[in-house]
Amino acid sequence: MAEEKEPDAERVEFTAPKPIGAVFISYASQDAEAAKRICDALRAADIEVWFDRNELRGGDVWDRQIRQQIHDCRLFVPIVSANTEARVEGYFRREWKLAVDRTHDLSERVAFIVPIVIDSTPETRADVPDAFRQIQWTRLPGGKAYPAFVEQIRRLITPFRATPTAPPEYKTAQTSPTTDRPQRVARHALWALSGLLALGLAYFVAERFLLPKRTPAERSVATLARAPTPAIPAIPEKSVAVLPFVDMSEKKDQEYFSDGLSEELIDLLTKVPQLRVPARTSSFYFKGRQTTTAEISRALSVANILEGSVRKSGNTLRITAQLIRADTGYHLWSETYDRKFDDIFKIQDEIADAVVKALKISLLESATPRSAPTTNTEAYTLYTQARALMLHGNPADAARGADYLEQAVQLDPKYAPAWARLTQMRTFEYEMRSLSFERARDEARRSAQQAVVLDPNLAAAHLSMARVHNFFDWNWDAMGVEIQRARQLDPGDADALRWAGVYAWEMGHGKEAIDLFQRAVDLDPLNGANYSMLGAANFDSGKYAEADYAWRKAVELAPPRGFGASEGHAQVLLATGQPAAALTAFEQFEDEGDREWGKALAYCALGRHADSDAALTILERNFAETHAYDIAQVHAYRKEIDQAFDWLDHAYRLHAHGLAKIKTDSYMTPLRDEPRYKAFLRKMNLPE
Repeated sequence: MAEEKEPDAERVEFTAPKPIGAVFISYASQDAEAAKRICDALRAADIEVWFDRNELRGGDVWDRQIRQQIHDCRLFVPIVSANTEARVEGYFRREWKLAVDRTHDLSERVAFIVPIVIDSTPETRADVPDAFRQIQWTRLPGGKAYPAFVEQIRRLITPFRATPTAPPEYKTAQTSPTTDRPQRVARHALWALSGLLALGLAYFVAERFLLPKRTPAERSVATLARAPTPAIPAIPEKSVAVLPFVDMSEKKDQEYFSDGLSEELIDLLTKVPQLRVPARTSSFYFKGRQTTTAEISRALSVANILEGSVRKSGNTLRITAQLIRADTGYHLWSETYDRKFDDIFKIQDEIADAVVKALKISLLESATPRSAPTTNTEAYTLYTQARALMLHGNPADAARGADYLEQAVQLDPKYAPAWARLTQMRTFEYEMRSLSFERARDEARRSAQQAVVLDPNLAAAHLSMARVHNFFDWNWDAMGVEIQRARQLDPGDADALRWAGVYAWEMGHGKEAIDLFQRAVDLDPLNGANYSMLGAANFDSGKYAEADYAWRKAVELAPPRGFGASEGHAQVLLATGQPAAALTAFEQFEDEGDREWGKALAYCALGRHADSDAALTILERNFAETHAYDIAQVHAYRKEIDQAFDWLDHAYRLHAHGLAKIKTDSYMTPLRDEPRYKAFLRKMNLPE
């Protein structure tokens, strides 16, 4: 609503509030036209909107009515823009405060505040109440309200259903699978890819394999509905975030090295007892962003920031590091190191030791200096270059990275971290279909075994073996043993926590998996991969609001590519009894196979049997090798039990990765009373 302290003669005089789910739009007067566009779009859809444009008269009555309307409305929609940023005082700020105050009396399950940004105002620096920052934002440039946005608002003002709509029972002709297309990883590769996500491939992998790209309309609504807003955690005193060191070299060609140094410091500090250190993905989230230390502290729940720079010239290094108290900006410690490149591991240890001492934490078992993982500087350079290529998330760079790692282990065959990283790269190449199953399995196993033999105390080595058991062997017991060992060796490793969540989920322990994924989120709060997996686990557990919130949080954290929450959101719509809205979302998927999969499900729920048959026929004819598990899901959802098992057998022959989550997959529920289901679990080596 307009920010003038004295309302003008054009404001609407509201009648008594109607407690039926109205939307209250709050805006600065300069944004009136954009706010009106949003209002008109909602009213055109028969959604009641309280919008004070034309008739409201001033005075105490007006103020009381505004307070009453904010108290009674179903959704409060604050418009955020450069205009609100420019005003340090205004009536709209009073409205924002009233809305925040009301949330204190509402159940945490209720979505109430829905911030809308109508221009390029950045969320991280917006002058808004702190409570707004805990809520997912929507961007509607100029106030253009897409149909999908309107549908989201409609859903938010109606009760959220707790159980999915059962599809109607009917039969359709079964088509035979084709076998002449190369297998592609389906959306369900999320579980098997968890380790890669942790390495920074998350943005690419989840977009490519978990959730397809979104349309502009979907982008505008992907951050609307939410689960209960998480409580803001207390910031522990003994906590530090390591930001990416800045490359100050003359040619600016050492970024891979400066990033590598930051990652090594994170790895070292996470091993210090009592010290909270956010993982790499969260710390690197701020790279290239204009962000204050206070904002970083709040986002990562840390009291201290470690930052620095690297200048490399030939074999000479100058590394500057400083430890800053986040809330005051006070420098606790700083140091400059002039060394030869051969001393890089010693420098890392010196910096980590100095940081810990500055924070006055006992090193305990971490006090013993580590042995350098390699003394070959060329091998280390290749390793850091390969790690940088991993972040690009494409097959060509994956092949280059694997080649660099092969060179590194040839130069130093005892370089255990490089062997472990090579397993991760080979697994990724397999997911990209760059390597055959047999070659990827053999090379991944060889490198993982080498890593474990060379350094049995390296957590990454055991996680590499866990990947081999998960991807290629379906040896769940061995996978669990390796993950447990990795967690014992490095309790602060978010990657190990995530893999523990994957293992629990694949074993059918949904509650435990959700807890582990949530702990991974807490440890690595700006890693969209954690939220993607948390969303999937919540969805299959029937926690649809929580799933929607987590999937949309993943989108927020992964610009510009994003995780693409359209598939997750579409599935939530389907599961909560909104098949027409789900169909609209499914139809906009860019991947044809995923699009036909979603259409077959949504048409089924709508009772449009012929349309569902047509979509399924396309899916089976064109995508038998790449979407075999997905096709089984559709048949199970349609309660076509025989066809579902036929396609599960086909997926098994293809070693499809989606099979790993069959115990928890909610689409497979109609099969679980069948004796064949238990027999299939035994064939998969999964517990019944």
